[in-house]
Amino acid sequence: MDFNMKKLASDAGIFFTRAVQFTEEKFGQAERTELDAHFENLLARADSTKNWTEKILRQTEVLLQPNPSARVEEFLYEKLDRKVPSRVTNGELLAQYMAEAASELGPTTPYGKTLIKVAEAEKRLGAAERDFIHTASINFLTPLRNFLEGDWKTISKERRLLQNRRLDLDACKARLKKAKAAEAKATCEGDTVPDFQETRPRNYILSASASALWNDEVDKAEQELRVAQTEFDRQAEVTRLLLEGISSTHVNHLRCLHEFVESQTTYYAQCYRHMLDLQKQLGRCPLGSPGSQAPQAAHPLLPLGQRPSPQAHSQGAIFPGTFVGTTEPASPPLSSTSPTTAAATMPVGPSVAGLAPPGEAALRLEEVTPPASGTRKARVLYDYEAADSSELALLADELITVYSLPGMDPDWLIGERGNKKGKVPVTYLELLS
Repeated sequence: MDFNMKKLASDAGIFFTRAVQFTEEKFGQAERTELDAHFENLLARADSTKNWTEKILRQTEVLLQPNPSARVEEFLYEKLDRKVPSRVTNGELLAQYMAEAASELGPTTPYGKTLIKVAEAEKRLGAAERDFIHTASINFLTPLRNFLEGDWKTISKERRLLQNRRLDLDACKARLKKAKAAEAKATCEGDTVPDFQETRPRNYILSASASALWNDEVDKAEQELRVAQTEFDRQAEVTRLLLEGISSTHVNHLRCLHEFVESQTTYYAQCYRHMLDLQKQLGRCPLGSPGSQAPQAAHPLLPLGQRPSPQAHSQGAIFPGTFVGTTEPASPPLSSTSPTTAAATMPVGPSVAGLAPPGEAALRLEEVTPPASGTRKARVLYDYEAADSSELALLADELITVYSLPGMDPDWLIGERGNKKGKVPVTYLELLS
């Protein structure tokens, strides 16, 4: 390799001089050119954007891939510019184990059938998770990485150049200051009256020569200062334009954030739908143990924190406004009465021959009549899709008429809307007084 020793020595000298100058500035022993307040604000905002972008990027990567070894592997593949191999999600792996267990334990047994149903749901959840990770990586992580590895590197490079230009400018100012001080001193020495009694006024001649030399040095320093100031101003303008482009970066990241939220919303909606379907399937499947009763209809899935506790099942009917596990109800409670009291005030219709609790026999809707004691109005809290012809589909915020029947599961009511009627889950309703 051909080394240019003169250039190497010159660069080393410049580096050492700037290091000394920078240290003197830190200790307040040298003057420093200050940037304007607006420029300092742009620098601070750029640094803050970079730091928070790194934190958000790292934590999002942890959210999408909690396994640190897998993240390291993906990072190496990315740096080597190779395609990351497809990886089975945890849900898909669980589905595979459940399906193999059902095949070995007996796919025709109640346990085996249930394992197969849950495995299918877990497989769908794993596929939804894979789609979410892929979408979030493209729409959210990639723009953040592009900013850190592209725009921010350019900004950092221009900021370093600006720092060097500022150090050069301050060095030229210090050199000019010293030259002017030396010129003034030489001029003062030259103004003294020489001793003409000497045959050769040597001191006078040397002083005049030194004054002329320092005058040339001042002119040279002023020229270097003008060049350094021009280069500093040009570099400051370039850096300023790049820093002002951070606003465009914020706009781009805002759009990416909206896309990330949309993909996350879609993912959780798919998970909710898959689990709701699974819950309905399991609710219609009887337990396989001898002498066991058919399971009661499970509570429909509710938002987190609004699901009834197991103790609430043993206390009777559960009504909106009395959800367990929340400090504040999702909707205003009907009254201060307990759930048992509310259940007692619900109008009860006449007994229907052959009517059995849900899960034991099909409800004959043509035999159901409203109670003589009256009915109540209820507002629907969430959309509900009927699982069979005995249930009534619901839409959020609509008003329906509800009443209870003797022997009904306390988690269900009879709902009527126009000429349609059917069972409706209590947890989806807000009873109105």
